[in-house]
Amino acid sequence: MKFEVTILGSSSATPVYNRNPTAQLLNCNEKFYLIDCGEGTQQQLIRFGFKANKIDFIFISHLHGDHYFGLIGLLSSLHLNGRVKPMMIFAPAALAEILTLQFKHSETVIRYPIEFVVIEADKSVQIFENADLTVETIILNHRIPCTGFAFVQKKRLRKLMVEKLEAEQVPLEYYPLLKRGVDLDLPDGKVLLNIDYTTDSERPKKYCYCSDTLFDEGYFETIKGCDTLYHEATFLHEMLDRANQTHHTTALQAAQIAKDTGAAKLLIGHFSSRYKTLQPLLEEARSVFENTELAIEGNTYSI
Repeated sequence: MKFEVTILGSSSATPVYNRNPTAQLLNCNEKFYLIDCGEGTQQQLIRFGFKANKIDFIFISHLHGDHYFGLIGLLSSLHLNGRVKPMMIFAPAALAEILTLQFKHSETVIRYPIEFVVIEADKSVQIFENADLTVETIILNHRIPCTGFAFVQKKRLRKLMVEKLEAEQVPLEYYPLLKRGVDLDLPDGKVLLNIDYTTDSERPKKYCYCSDTLFDEGYFETIKGCDTLYHEATFLHEMLDRANQTHHTTALQAAQIAKDTGAAKLLIGHFSSRYKTLQPLLEEARSVFENTELAIEGNTYSI
């Protein structure tokens, strides 16, 4: 099952040449989840070959502009392009007011339903579930209420050994039970042990998205043991005072968080515009946590 994330934007407060404000597109089994929507997100979708109309779920971490200023444009373009299927938006309550006011004064009546789900930044809770995954909030420590998101795959059914089943002429009606792990006693007395005809599916994976935050052990338990951790790394550690002042994290701290929480892989992003080259941030993070990569726009990372 496909489970991967494409970086659409990796810059912090202001865009710089070749780096846009924060946005990511998560693909889970060909269902698309937009995570934050900084300015220019719809242009980035076009640039990297994604169809915006395939997105049915949008998650906004907080209401600093570099994380949602692209949303009104994206929703408006979907309206103009004839979208009719619903869009689910998970965001702080105030965003509903912002969207309502914008559409009111532009006399825009969105032709498709928007289902707005309010997220709270005081405790970690599950906010979404479908056949493929669950989504839980991660309570971060920023200047305004801010949440990250933990996307956790659901366990898939067992895989059938089709060639063996066909060779032994096992009736098709038994296949669904075998996939669910059931041992079967057939009418003719034959016993089909599930373990003999199926193999276990892949272990479910977990992707944690940590938006703007101070280094804070309060959210470590929620992200513990994730397969891929995306964590903001706005500054080098020599700028720690500035990071603390603005409620952000350094590359060194992000790496320490990945190490302390047992992450398998770390992606760092949300880079300050002061850095024209990102190699020093990567090197700093790798000095603590070797399996670190830069969140480079246009790159897709398997989770």
